[in-house]
Amino acid sequence: MKKAVIGNLCLLALLLIGQNMWAQRGEIQYFRPYDQRGINVFETPKEDTVGYDDLKLRIGANFTQGFQSLKHSNNSGVPLYKLGTGFPLAQANLNIDVQVADGVRVSLVSYMASHHHNEFWVKGGYFQIDKVSFLKSDLLDKIWKNLTLKIGHMEINYGDAHFRRSDGGNTFWNPFMENNIIDEFTTEIGGELYFHKNGFMAMAGATNGEIQGSVAGGDNRGPSLYGKLGFDKELAPRTRVRLTGSLLKKKSSINGTLFGGDRTGSNYLFVMEPAAATLTGNALSGRLNPGMNDNLTTFMINPFVKVGGLELFGTIEKGQGSSAVENGERPFNATTPVLEKQDNRKFSQFAGDLIYRFGKREQLFVGARYNVAKAELAFWNASAPVAVRNVNEVSIDRAAFSAGWFVTPNILVKGEYVTQNYNDYPSTHILSGGNFHGVVLQGSIAF
Repeated sequence: MKKAVIGNLCLLALLLIGQNMWAQRGEIQYFRPYDQRGINVFETPKEDTVGYDDLKLRIGANFTQGFQSLKHSNNSGVPLYKLGTGFPLAQANLNIDVQVADGVRVSLVSYMASHHHNEFWVKGGYFQIDKVSFLKSDLLDKIWKNLTLKIGHMEINYGDAHFRRSDGGNTFWNPFMENNIIDEFTTEIGGELYFHKNGFMAMAGATNGEIQGSVAGGDNRGPSLYGKLGFDKELAPRTRVRLTGSLLKKKSSINGTLFGGDRTGSNYLFVMEPAAATLTGNALSGRLNPGMNDNLTTFMINPFVKVGGLELFGTIEKGQGSSAVENGERPFNATTPVLEKQDNRKFSQFAGDLIYRFGKREQLFVGARYNVAKAELAFWNASAPVAVRNVNEVSIDRAAFSAGWFVTPNILVKGEYVTQNYNDYPSTHILSGGNFHGVVLQGSIAF
Protein backbone atom coordinates (compact mmCIF):
# COMPACT_ATOMS: atom_id res chain seq x y z
CA MET A 1 0.00 0.00 0.00
CA LYS A 2 2.79 2.40 0.96
CA LYS A 3 4.62 1.72 -2.33
CA ALA A 4 1.46 2.40 -4.30
CA VAL A 5 0.93 5.76 -2.51
CA ILE A 6 4.55 6.79 -3.09
CA GLY A 7 4.29 5.76 -6.73
CA ASN A 8 1.14 7.79 -7.26
CA LEU A 9 2.70 10.85 -5.60
CA CYS A 10 5.78 10.53 -7.80
CA LEU A 11 3.58 10.28 -10.89
CA LEU A 12 1.64 13.37 -9.85
CA ALA A 13 4.85 15.31 -9.27
CA LEU A 14 6.20 14.33 -12.68
CA LEU A 15 2.99 15.40 -14.38
CA LEU A 16 3.08 18.77 -12.60
CA ILE A 17 6.75 19.31 -13.45
CA GLY A 18 6.15 18.37 -17.06
CA GLN A 19 3.03 20.51 -17.47
CA ASN A 20 4.94 23.63 -18.57
CA MET A 21 7.04 21.58 -20.99
CA TRP A 22 4.14 19.66 -22.52
CA ALA A 23 3.31 22.33 -25.08
CA GLN A 24 6.92 22.09 -26.34
CA ARG A 25 6.83 18.30 -26.54
CA GLY A 26 8.42 17.05 -29.74
CA GLU A 27 10.03 13.95 -31.15
CA ILE A 28 12.79 12.29 -29.14
CA GLN A 29 16.05 11.53 -30.97
CA TYR A 30 17.16 7.94 -31.60
CA PHE A 31 13.94 6.61 -30.14
CA ARG A 32 11.61 3.63 -30.59
CA PRO A 33 7.97 4.80 -30.47
CA TYR A 34 5.68 2.86 -28.14
CA ASP A 35 2.79 2.82 -30.64
CA GLN A 36 2.41 1.08 -34.03
CA ARG A 37 5.45 2.92 -35.38
CA GLY A 38 7.62 0.85 -33.03
CA ILE A 39 6.74 -2.47 -34.67
CA ASN A 40 9.75 -4.25 -36.19
CA VAL A 41 12.13 -1.71 -34.67
CA PHE A 42 14.99 -3.50 -32.96
CA GLU A 43 17.94 -1.44 -31.75
CA THR A 44 17.02 2.25 -31.84
CA PRO A 45 17.82 3.77 -35.25
CA LYS A 46 21.15 5.55 -35.73
CA GLU A 47 19.82 7.93 -38.39
CA ASP A 48 19.98 11.57 -37.26
CA THR A 49 16.50 12.59 -38.42
CA VAL A 50 15.28 14.67 -35.47
CA GLY A 51 16.77 18.06 -34.74
CA TYR A 52 17.60 19.19 -31.22
CA ASP A 53 16.46 22.58 -29.95
CA ASP A 54 15.99 22.16 -26.19
CA LEU A 55 15.33 19.81 -23.32
CA LYS A 56 12.24 17.67 -24.00
CA LEU A 57 10.18 15.58 -21.59
CA ARG A 58 7.97 12.86 -23.01
CA ILE A 59 5.51 11.04 -20.74
CA GLY A 60 3.70 8.05 -22.24
CA ALA A 61 2.00 4.86 -21.16
CA ASN A 62 0.84 1.41 -22.21
CA PHE A 63 -2.43 -0.16 -21.04
CA THR A 64 -3.62 -3.71 -21.75
CA GLN A 65 -6.81 -5.50 -20.74
CA GLY A 66 -7.16 -9.18 -21.59
CA PHE A 67 -9.94 -11.74 -21.78
CA GLN A 68 -9.09 -15.41 -21.30
CA SER A 69 -10.96 -18.63 -22.01
CA LEU A 70 -8.47 -21.48 -21.55
CA LYS A 71 -8.75 -25.09 -20.39
CA HIS A 72 -5.95 -27.28 -19.05
CA SER A 73 -5.38 -30.92 -18.08
CA ASN A 74 -2.64 -33.36 -17.07
CA ASN A 75 -2.08 -37.11 -16.61
CA SER A 76 -0.35 -37.06 -13.22
CA GLY A 77 -3.45 -36.69 -11.07
CA VAL A 78 -2.01 -33.61 -9.34
CA PRO A 79 -4.90 -31.13 -8.98
CA LEU A 80 -4.70 -28.10 -11.27
CA TYR A 81 -5.96 -24.58 -10.65
CA LYS A 82 -9.69 -24.34 -11.39
CA LEU A 83 -9.72 -22.20 -14.53
CA GLY A 84 -12.72 -20.22 -15.67
CA THR A 85 -13.50 -17.67 -18.35
CA GLY A 86 -12.91 -14.04 -17.44
CA PHE A 87 -10.76 -10.91 -17.41
CA PRO A 88 -7.23 -11.05 -15.95
CA LEU A 89 -5.87 -8.10 -14.00
CA ALA A 90 -5.28 -5.15 -16.35
CA GLN A 91 -1.64 -4.17 -16.81
CA ALA A 92 -0.13 -0.70 -17.23
CA ASN A 93 3.31 0.80 -17.86
CA LEU A 94 4.51 4.36 -17.36
CA ASN A 95 7.15 5.55 -19.86
CA ILE A 96 9.29 8.62 -19.20
CA ASP A 97 11.80 9.72 -21.87
CA VAL A 98 13.90 12.86 -21.64
CA GLN A 99 16.08 14.46 -24.31
CA VAL A 100 18.77 16.01 -22.10
CA ALA A 101 21.22 17.11 -24.81
CA ASP A 102 21.79 16.74 -28.53
CA GLY A 103 22.05 12.97 -29.07
CA VAL A 104 21.71 12.19 -25.37
CA ARG A 105 18.53 10.84 -23.79
CA VAL A 106 17.29 9.11 -20.65
CA SER A 107 14.61 6.40 -20.58
CA LEU A 108 12.71 5.19 -17.50
CA VAL A 109 9.96 2.54 -17.60
CA SER A 110 7.83 1.61 -14.58
CA TYR A 111 5.15 -1.02 -14.12
CA MET A 112 2.06 0.62 -12.63
CA ALA A 113 0.21 -2.72 -12.46
CA SER A 114 1.18 -6.23 -13.57
CA HIS A 115 0.46 -9.88 -12.82
CA HIS A 116 3.75 -10.49 -11.01
CA HIS A 117 4.18 -7.21 -9.11
CA ASN A 118 0.75 -5.61 -9.04
CA GLU A 119 1.99 -2.52 -7.21
CA PHE A 120 4.00 0.37 -8.71
CA TRP A 121 7.43 -1.06 -9.61
CA VAL A 122 10.34 0.40 -11.57
CA LYS A 123 11.47 -1.81 -14.46
CA GLY A 124 14.69 0.11 -15.07
CA GLY A 125 16.25 3.09 -16.75
CA TYR A 126 19.24 3.90 -18.89
CA PHE A 127 21.30 6.70 -20.38
CA GLN A 128 21.85 6.55 -24.18
CA ILE A 129 24.50 8.57 -25.99
CA ASP A 130 24.42 8.83 -29.80
CA LYS A 131 26.35 12.12 -30.05
CA VAL A 132 29.17 13.61 -27.97
CA SER A 133 29.01 17.21 -29.18
CA PHE A 134 28.94 18.28 -25.52
CA LEU A 135 32.65 17.31 -25.38
CA LYS A 136 33.49 19.94 -28.02
CA SER A 137 35.85 17.66 -29.95
CA ASP A 138 35.73 17.31 -33.75
CA LEU A 139 37.71 14.04 -33.51
CA LEU A 140 35.30 12.47 -31.03
CA ASP A 141 32.33 13.70 -33.07
CA LYS A 142 33.75 11.88 -36.08
CA ILE A 143 34.47 8.69 -34.12
CA TRP A 144 31.03 8.72 -32.47
CA LYS A 145 29.20 9.02 -35.79
CA ASN A 146 28.90 5.22 -35.85
CA LEU A 147 28.75 4.54 -32.09
CA THR A 148 26.00 4.30 -29.47
CA LEU A 149 26.55 3.82 -25.74
CA LYS A 150 23.89 2.66 -23.27
CA ILE A 151 24.51 2.70 -19.53
CA GLY A 152 22.08 1.89 -16.74
CA HIS A 153 19.88 -0.74 -15.12
CA MET A 154 18.32 -1.87 -18.36
CA GLU A 155 16.86 -4.64 -20.48
CA ILE A 156 19.92 -6.42 -21.82
CA ASN A 157 20.20 -6.85 -25.59
CA TYR A 158 20.69 -10.61 -25.82
CA GLY A 159 19.00 -11.93 -28.97
CA ASP A 160 16.21 -10.26 -30.92
CA ALA A 161 13.17 -12.02 -29.41
CA HIS A 162 13.01 -9.51 -26.53
CA PHE A 163 12.23 -6.73 -29.02
CA ARG A 164 8.94 -8.48 -29.95
CA ARG A 165 7.80 -9.66 -26.52
CA SER A 166 4.93 -8.47 -24.36
CA ASP A 167 6.10 -6.55 -21.31
CA GLY A 168 3.33 -5.78 -18.83
CA GLY A 169 1.06 -3.13 -20.29
CA ASN A 170 3.18 -2.95 -23.45
CA THR A 171 1.73 -5.61 -25.75
CA PHE A 172 1.81 -3.53 -28.97
CA TRP A 173 4.93 -5.04 -30.52
CA ASN A 174 3.97 -8.69 -30.03
CA PRO A 175 1.62 -10.06 -32.73
CA PHE A 176 0.75 -12.89 -30.32
CA MET A 177 -0.38 -13.02 -26.69
CA GLU A 178 2.68 -14.54 -25.08
CA ASN A 179 6.44 -14.55 -25.38
CA ASN A 180 8.62 -17.53 -26.26
CA ILE A 181 8.32 -20.60 -24.03
CA ILE A 182 11.87 -19.94 -22.82
CA ASP A 183 11.61 -16.18 -22.33
CA GLU A 184 15.05 -14.56 -22.39
CA PHE A 185 14.50 -11.28 -20.61
CA THR A 186 16.11 -9.57 -17.65
CA THR A 187 17.23 -6.15 -16.49
CA GLU A 188 20.79 -5.80 -15.20
CA ILE A 189 23.22 -3.02 -14.34
CA GLY A 190 25.89 -2.40 -16.96
CA GLY A 191 26.65 -0.95 -20.36
CA GLU A 192 26.46 -1.74 -24.07
CA LEU A 193 28.59 -0.21 -26.85
CA TYR A 194 27.29 -0.39 -30.44
CA PHE A 195 28.97 0.13 -33.81
CA HIS A 196 26.72 0.76 -36.83
CA LYS A 197 27.74 1.15 -40.47
CA ASN A 198 25.95 0.48 -43.79
CA GLY A 199 23.46 -1.92 -42.25
CA PHE A 200 26.02 -3.82 -40.18
CA MET A 201 25.93 -3.73 -36.40
CA ALA A 202 28.24 -5.00 -33.66
CA MET A 203 27.58 -4.75 -29.93
CA ALA A 204 29.56 -5.67 -26.82
CA GLY A 205 27.97 -5.60 -23.38
CA ALA A 206 28.84 -6.29 -19.77
CA THR A 207 26.59 -6.24 -16.72
CA ASN A 208 26.65 -7.27 -13.08
CA GLY A 209 24.94 -10.50 -14.17
CA GLU A 210 22.01 -10.13 -11.76
CA ILE A 211 18.61 -8.50 -11.72
CA GLN A 212 19.45 -6.58 -8.54
CA GLY A 213 22.34 -4.45 -7.44
CA SER A 214 24.60 -5.67 -4.64
CA VAL A 215 27.92 -4.80 -3.01
CA ALA A 216 28.27 -8.11 -1.14
CA GLY A 217 31.54 -9.93 -1.77
CA GLY A 218 32.06 -13.57 -2.59
CA ASP A 219 33.48 -15.87 -5.23
CA ASN A 220 30.01 -16.91 -6.37
CA ARG A 221 29.16 -13.59 -8.02
CA GLY A 222 30.36 -12.59 -11.48
CA PRO A 223 29.45 -10.49 -14.53
CA SER A 224 27.56 -11.37 -17.68
CA LEU A 225 29.52 -10.79 -20.88
CA TYR A 226 27.61 -10.78 -24.14
CA GLY A 227 27.69 -9.55 -27.70
CA LYS A 228 25.77 -9.37 -30.95
CA LEU A 229 26.67 -9.21 -34.63
CA GLY A 230 24.05 -8.40 -37.23
CA PHE A 231 23.00 -7.13 -40.63
CA ASP A 232 19.78 -5.20 -41.22
CA LYS A 233 19.03 -3.52 -44.52
CA GLU A 234 16.32 -2.83 -47.08
CA LEU A 235 17.63 -4.67 -50.14
CA ALA A 236 14.80 -3.65 -52.49
CA PRO A 237 11.61 -1.60 -52.21
CA ARG A 238 9.52 -3.08 -49.38
CA THR A 239 12.06 -5.90 -48.92
CA ARG A 240 14.01 -5.95 -45.67
CA VAL A 241 16.43 -8.59 -44.41
CA ARG A 242 17.89 -8.81 -40.91
CA LEU A 243 20.09 -11.53 -39.43
CA THR A 244 21.73 -11.42 -36.01
CA GLY A 245 23.70 -13.76 -33.79
CA SER A 246 24.09 -13.25 -30.03
CA LEU A 247 26.32 -14.92 -27.43
CA LEU A 248 26.17 -14.64 -23.64
CA LYS A 249 28.50 -16.12 -21.02
CA LYS A 250 28.23 -16.01 -17.24
CA LYS A 251 30.35 -17.97 -14.77
CA SER A 252 28.28 -17.54 -11.63
CA SER A 253 25.63 -15.38 -9.96
CA ILE A 254 23.59 -15.22 -6.79
CA ASN A 255 20.41 -14.08 -8.52
CA GLY A 256 20.87 -14.58 -12.27
CA THR A 257 17.53 -14.39 -14.06
CA LEU A 258 18.06 -14.44 -17.83
CA PHE A 259 15.21 -16.99 -18.10
CA GLY A 260 13.07 -15.68 -15.25
CA GLY A 261 13.61 -11.94 -15.00
CA ASP A 262 10.10 -10.89 -16.04
CA ARG A 263 8.43 -8.90 -13.26
CA THR A 264 5.11 -8.55 -15.12
CA GLY A 265 3.96 -12.11 -15.74
CA SER A 266 2.48 -14.39 -18.37
CA ASN A 267 -0.50 -13.57 -20.57
CA TYR A 268 -1.77 -17.15 -20.11
CA LEU A 269 -2.93 -16.70 -16.53
CA PHE A 270 -2.76 -19.73 -14.16
CA VAL A 271 -2.38 -22.38 -16.89
CA MET A 272 -0.88 -25.65 -15.60
CA GLU A 273 -0.56 -24.21 -12.09
CA PRO A 274 -1.46 -26.03 -8.82
CA ALA A 275 -4.84 -25.63 -7.19
CA ALA A 276 -3.49 -23.21 -4.57
CA ALA A 277 -1.78 -20.89 -7.09
CA THR A 278 -1.70 -17.13 -6.45
CA LEU A 279 -1.45 -14.23 -8.88
CA THR A 280 1.99 -13.04 -7.83
CA GLY A 281 3.39 -16.40 -6.73
CA ASN A 282 2.54 -18.19 -10.00
CA ALA A 283 2.91 -15.35 -12.48
CA LEU A 284 5.01 -17.03 -15.18
CA SER A 285 2.53 -19.70 -16.29
CA GLY A 286 3.17 -21.52 -19.57
CA ARG A 287 6.90 -20.79 -19.68
CA LEU A 288 9.95 -23.00 -19.16
CA ASN A 289 12.85 -21.85 -17.01
CA PRO A 290 15.82 -24.24 -17.41
CA GLY A 291 17.21 -23.06 -14.05
CA MET A 292 20.71 -22.13 -15.21
CA ASN A 293 22.31 -19.29 -13.26
CA ASP A 294 25.90 -20.60 -13.29
CA ASN A 295 28.37 -21.67 -15.99
CA LEU A 296 25.87 -20.34 -18.52
CA THR A 297 26.84 -20.21 -22.18
CA THR A 298 24.05 -19.55 -24.64
CA PHE A 299 23.73 -18.27 -28.18
CA MET A 300 20.77 -17.20 -30.28
CA ILE A 301 20.32 -16.66 -34.02
CA ASN A 302 17.41 -14.53 -35.23
CA PRO A 303 16.48 -14.18 -38.92
CA PHE A 304 13.90 -11.58 -39.96
CA VAL A 305 12.61 -11.13 -43.51
CA LYS A 306 9.85 -8.75 -44.57
CA VAL A 307 8.61 -8.66 -48.17
CA GLY A 308 5.67 -6.32 -48.60
CA GLY A 309 3.22 -7.22 -45.86
CA LEU A 310 4.61 -10.72 -45.30
CA GLU A 311 7.18 -11.18 -42.56
CA LEU A 312 9.05 -14.09 -41.03
CA PHE A 313 10.83 -13.94 -37.68
CA GLY A 314 12.73 -16.84 -36.18
CA THR A 315 14.52 -17.84 -32.99
CA ILE A 316 17.15 -20.58 -32.91
CA GLU A 317 18.84 -20.99 -29.54
CA LYS A 318 21.13 -23.46 -27.78
CA GLY A 319 22.88 -23.28 -24.45
CA GLN A 320 24.15 -25.04 -21.37
CA GLY A 321 24.62 -24.24 -17.71
CA SER A 322 23.78 -25.23 -14.15
CA SER A 323 22.35 -23.96 -10.90
CA ALA A 324 24.35 -22.85 -7.87
CA VAL A 325 23.55 -26.19 -6.19
CA GLU A 326 24.85 -28.14 -9.20
CA ASN A 327 27.90 -25.89 -9.34
CA GLY A 328 28.87 -26.85 -5.78
CA GLU A 329 28.23 -23.37 -4.38
CA ARG A 330 25.45 -24.07 -1.88
CA PRO A 331 23.45 -27.02 -0.48
CA PHE A 332 20.10 -28.08 -1.89
CA ASN A 333 18.49 -27.28 1.48
CA ALA A 334 19.40 -26.74 5.11
CA THR A 335 19.74 -30.47 5.85
CA THR A 336 22.03 -31.47 2.96
CA PRO A 337 25.73 -30.72 2.48
CA VAL A 338 27.23 -28.86 -0.47
CA LEU A 339 27.43 -31.21 -3.45
CA GLU A 340 30.36 -31.86 -5.71
CA LYS A 341 30.22 -29.94 -8.97
CA GLN A 342 27.83 -31.60 -11.47
CA ASP A 343 27.97 -31.67 -15.26
CA ASN A 344 26.23 -28.84 -17.07
CA ARG A 345 22.74 -29.40 -18.45
CA LYS A 346 21.68 -28.37 -21.97
CA PHE A 347 18.66 -26.67 -23.53
CA SER A 348 17.49 -25.60 -26.97
CA GLN A 349 14.62 -23.61 -28.47
CA PHE A 350 13.13 -22.98 -31.89
CA ALA A 351 10.37 -20.52 -32.72
CA GLY A 352 9.00 -19.31 -36.03
CA ASP A 353 6.51 -16.47 -36.57
CA LEU A 354 4.79 -15.95 -39.91
CA ILE A 355 2.82 -12.69 -40.08
CA TYR A 356 0.88 -11.05 -42.88
CA ARG A 357 0.07 -7.36 -42.44
CA PHE A 358 -2.35 -5.66 -44.78
CA GLY A 359 -4.44 -2.54 -45.20
CA LYS A 360 -3.46 0.98 -46.19
CA ARG A 361 -1.16 1.38 -43.18
CA GLU A 362 -0.79 -2.34 -42.44
CA GLN A 363 -3.35 -1.91 -39.68
CA LEU A 364 -4.61 -5.51 -39.99
CA PHE A 365 -2.63 -8.70 -39.49
CA VAL A 366 -2.95 -12.46 -39.21
CA GLY A 367 -0.23 -14.73 -37.93
CA ALA A 368 0.89 -18.23 -36.96
CA ARG A 369 3.62 -19.27 -34.55
CA TYR A 370 5.22 -22.60 -33.74
CA ASN A 371 7.53 -22.80 -30.72
CA VAL A 372 9.27 -25.82 -29.23
CA ALA A 373 11.66 -25.81 -26.28
CA LYS A 374 13.72 -28.70 -24.89
CA ALA A 375 15.71 -28.73 -21.68
CA GLU A 376 17.54 -31.14 -19.44
CA LEU A 377 15.94 -30.39 -16.08
CA ALA A 378 17.21 -31.39 -12.66
CA PHE A 379 14.69 -33.32 -10.53
CA TRP A 380 16.00 -33.75 -6.99
CA ASN A 381 15.52 -36.50 -4.44
CA ALA A 382 16.36 -34.72 -1.18
CA SER A 383 15.19 -37.43 1.22
CA ALA A 384 18.68 -38.98 1.45
CA PRO A 385 21.52 -37.38 3.49
CA VAL A 386 23.02 -36.26 0.16
CA ALA A 387 20.59 -34.88 -2.44
CA VAL A 388 20.45 -36.95 -5.61
CA ARG A 389 20.07 -35.22 -8.98
CA ASN A 390 18.08 -36.94 -11.71
CA VAL A 391 18.28 -35.27 -15.14
CA ASN A 392 15.35 -35.65 -17.53
CA GLU A 393 15.06 -34.05 -20.96
CA VAL A 394 11.60 -32.53 -21.28
CA SER A 395 9.99 -30.62 -24.10
CA ILE A 396 7.14 -28.17 -24.53
CA ASP A 397 5.56 -27.28 -27.88
CA ARG A 398 3.10 -24.52 -28.70
CA ALA A 399 1.06 -23.59 -31.77
CA ALA A 400 -0.68 -20.22 -31.85
CA PHE A 401 -2.83 -18.47 -34.45
CA SER A 402 -3.56 -14.77 -34.14
CA ALA A 403 -5.32 -11.84 -35.77
CA GLY A 404 -5.28 -8.15 -34.92
CA TRP A 405 -6.43 -4.67 -35.87
CA PHE A 406 -4.72 -1.36 -35.15
CA VAL A 407 -7.87 0.71 -34.89
CA THR A 408 -5.59 3.75 -34.79
CA PRO A 409 -1.79 3.81 -34.46
CA ASN A 410 -2.38 3.99 -30.68
CA ILE A 411 -5.19 1.42 -30.24
CA LEU A 412 -4.85 -2.32 -30.86
CA VAL A 413 -7.26 -5.23 -30.50
CA LYS A 414 -6.01 -8.78 -31.09
CA GLY A 415 -7.01 -12.36 -30.47
CA GLU A 416 -5.33 -15.75 -30.44
CA TYR A 417 -6.09 -19.45 -30.34
CA VAL A 418 -3.33 -21.42 -28.63
CA THR A 419 -2.59 -25.04 -27.79
CA GLN A 420 0.45 -26.12 -25.76
CA ASN A 421 1.72 -29.62 -24.86
CA TYR A 422 4.10 -30.85 -22.14
CA ASN A 423 6.16 -33.94 -22.92
CA ASP A 424 8.42 -36.37 -20.99
CA TYR A 425 7.93 -34.99 -17.49
CA PRO A 426 8.11 -37.55 -14.65
CA SER A 427 4.77 -39.36 -14.21
CA THR A 428 4.13 -37.77 -10.80
CA HIS A 429 4.95 -34.21 -11.91
CA ILE A 430 2.09 -31.72 -12.28
CA LEU A 431 3.11 -31.09 -15.92
CA SER A 432 3.14 -34.77 -16.92
CA GLY A 433 1.00 -35.16 -20.04
CA GLY A 434 -0.07 -31.56 -19.68
CA ASN A 435 -2.00 -29.55 -22.23
CA PHE A 436 -3.79 -26.22 -22.31
CA HIS A 437 -5.75 -24.69 -25.14
CA GLY A 438 -8.28 -21.99 -25.87
CA VAL A 439 -8.72 -18.35 -26.77
CA VAL A 440 -7.18 -15.15 -25.40
CA LEU A 441 -8.16 -11.60 -26.44
CA GLN A 442 -6.51 -8.27 -25.65
CA GLY A 443 -7.18 -4.59 -26.11
CA SER A 444 -4.19 -2.24 -25.83
CA ILE A 445 -3.45 1.47 -25.85
CA ALA A 446 0.04 2.94 -26.36
CA PHE A 447 1.28 6.51 -26.55
